Amino acid sequence: MSLEDNRREYNFGELTLESLLDDPFAQFDLWMHQAIESQVLDPTAMSIATVDDQGQPSQRMVLLKHLDSRGFVFYTNLESRKATQIKRNNKVCLHFPWLQLDRQVIVGGSAEPLPRDEVLNYFLSRPVESQLGAWASEQSSVIDSRQALEDKYNQYQEKFASGDIPLPDFWGGYRIVPTEIEFWQGGEKRLHDRFRYLLNESSWEISRLSP
Repeated sequence: MSLEDNRREYNFGELTLESLLDDPFAQFDLWMHQAIESQVLDPTAMSIATVDDQGQPSQRMVLLKHLDSRGFVFYTNLESRKATQIKRNNKVCLHFPWLQLDRQVIVGGSAEPLPRDEVLNYFLSRPVESQLGAWASEQSSVIDSRQALEDKYNQYQEKFASGDIPLPDFWGGYRIVPTEIEFWQGGEKRLHDRFRYLLNESSWEISRLSP
């Protein structure tokens, strides 16, 4: 099958200026709930793009764990490639691909480290397996084998078998504070509906963008 011939129409719905909420966080929350209700696979999955010292961007999928008027929250190893790049350049971009609904949301902004008390509260809410996984994985580092990773997991499982699992000092989280949020709804004839919320001091300005 030719890749050039792999196409379809985007006719799930439409997006109008009149239907948009004034607050982009409220609009995002509405779309997130609709994605969950529509049983979109991994609706909280988002790609986060960072840039290294040479200007080379990289992306990876993480999970959105909290959202409020301050921004979008996720957690990670603070010694990972993404965290290392954020320390040097905290400008990032998020992308939510709700393709089953012909929808995308793109968020541009800055990453701010979360306070340790917020990180601890979330870490303690995680399943034990996830807590141990955080200890076992030196994220983004080279490892010899899958077995080496499993062995390290088992070592920490034995080490913490008789008590609570402490929060690793190398594990934390970030809040992405947005300056712009774009809502994209696929349209027929490739005439997609795109609306961008742009932060202007303390208020959000909404513009329609050409597809």
